[in-house]
Amino acid sequence: MGFKQLGGDYDDYLMLAKDEIELHFFLFEALDPRENYGQIYIRVSAIDQFYQSLLERNVAIHPNAPLSIKPWGQKEFALLDPDHNLLTFGASAT
Repeated sequence: MGFKQLGGDYDDYLMLAKDEIELHFFLFEALDPRENYGQIYIRVSAIDQFYQSLLERNVAIHPNAPLSIKPWGQKEFALLDPDHNLLTFGASAT
């Protein structure tokens, strides 16, 4: 998704950045990815272009969540990261 690694090599901790966004991840060995219910909502600008850039790089979009305008007025799509966390991206539909 175009993120670059930040900082040095920290045991069991990863920091990524893109534009004004930072994501931090830590090791959770007890997590069972098949039972994970982790999720995050990320507001983005230029969602149409961002969505298209993911498609062009063959990033798998969640089959139940392609880019669409939701009843609550947000334009959204979602994908699953490698650990099955649901990542939903959204922007105002107006």
